[in-house]
Amino acid sequence: MAHSSQMDSLLTEHFRYTPLTLIDDIINTVNELVGRAVDSVEAGLLSADPAVLGFAARAAAENVIPDTDGEGNVVYPEARKEIEEGVHKLETLLEATVDKNFDKLEIYVLRNVLTVPEELVGWVRLAHYENLHIPSPSAPPPPTPESLHLLRRKLHETQKLHSTLLAEHRRNTLLIAQLRSLLSASSTNSTIATYPKAEQASSPTRIAAPDGTHAGAFAFLSSTPAARTLGVSTAAAMPTPPPEGASIQTQAPLTTPAAFALAQLPALRQLLTSLRPRIASLGVGADDEGVGGVRRGYIEAQTRRVLERRGVGIE
Repeated sequence: MAHSSQMDSLLTEHFRYTPLTLIDDIINTVNELVGRAVDSVEAGLLSADPAVLGFAARAAAENVIPDTDGEGNVVYPEARKEIEEGVHKLETLLEATVDKNFDKLEIYVLRNVLTVPEELVGWVRLAHYENLHIPSPSAPPPPTPESLHLLRRKLHETQKLHSTLLAEHRRNTLLIAQLRSLLSASSTNSTIATYPKAEQASSPTRIAAPDGTHAGAFAFLSSTPAARTLGVSTAAAMPTPPPEGASIQTQAPLTTPAAFALAQLPALRQLLTSLRPRIASLGVGADDEGVGGVRRGYIEAQTRRVLERRGVGIE
């Protein structure tokens, strides 16, 4: 049965119709020709003269006087009935003969003509299968809309995780750089010996000077490690020279940076004076409370949404 079904499907795909359809069409055509022949015979017999068909001789043999019509012509009423019965018997005989012989034809054609040997079924390749690659059963199924949507979601989550890891990497790199700078600064401060280390005073606001005297409440401006790193000192006289073998760092008086800062104040006042009219003309204060504030809030909300979608931390 498996071979028969495979062969039938192969021949059906090749012919574009089933083999049995061809046999049925032949039988139906022959039956139609038989019907036409029988109809032609019936029409010919009915149109012929009954006397010619032997009805007159049979009436004379039976000593029967035939009937006549109104015009005096001899009529044989039984002729039409006998012709119809004879034509029906002829039609039945022909149909039975056709069915018997064409059943034999159907069996012969299906077994010997419209067939493919069993050993060749698996080797037959039709023309429309040329250069066609048939995937193996172990090959993955073709993608579906659901699988594509799932892959897109996985890709989006992967990109989000990647962005989060990059942001964390940048934060860690910045933190490591800051820690390294602090470590390098502390090591530099420990290797540079400028003055003897000042002892911590009992009061948090008064720091002992290098000569042992108290420098006042603002001594932290020149006595802290940051001040020594920047090279800032007070305007007092240099203390006692450091011990032999210690390096000396040249420090600038504290009055020099203070004088520079005070020298910049007039320029800053002039710049502020020139900017105030422009700020007033722009209406910054009203804009902060009105349309500008709404616009800024909208921009911040949209920016927050984009950053969260990208996986970037907003902290």
